[in-house]
Amino acid sequence: MSTTVAEPELSPVLIGLFKGAVYRDATDALWSQLLALRAQVSDYVAVIGLQLIVDEAEGYAFLRSRDDADRPELARLVPRRSLSFHVSLLIALLRKKLAELDAAGTDTRLILTREQIVEMVRVFLPDTTNETRLIAGIDANINKIIDLGFLRRLRGTDDSYEVRRIIKAFVDGQWLADFEARLADYRAQLAGDPEEE
Repeated sequence: MSTTVAEPELSPVLIGLFKGAVYRDATDALWSQLLALRAQVSDYVAVIGLQLIVDEAEGYAFLRSRDDADRPELARLVPRRSLSFHVSLLIALLRKKLAELDAAGTDTRLILTREQIVEMVRVFLPDTTNETRLIAGIDANINKIIDLGFLRRLRGTDDSYEVRRIIKAFVDGQWLADFEARLADYRAQLAGDPEEE
């Protein structure tokens, strides 16, 4: 008795990508279809000014607007997001932690608790007497980063998070190399405005 293998379908792959990033560990069947149809997906999204980014080693794929400097009349289908200073700082710190994990070679998943994230950020924030407000602000930033797809709350826990490896595609090695200089600027900015969100 022979079994038939279902042909990969373009529509579910495109819908998945238009909704956000596609991860190998979250949607194995969709990931397999994406790899099988990679050239077709690239051609399809190129027509509407998008570029397919696939990192097979890290297990993620997403769509990015192409930079068409010679065609400024094309509107961006995927809008740029403006991030607050504190969200940007937290993303940078998470990316640095991921780089440290990769350099150590001990594990492929970076799992952090809420308390670890708070302590990681607290170093860069001015001293405050309002601990509740500080924690609430960091929680809001964590939720924003979850919405962006760089963090994932672990199932069955309220305070453990996995740093998604897709963060490497947005905070690259060159940016990370300049991180220490950026931290000095961050400290100066934070020290100048303790009431900033």
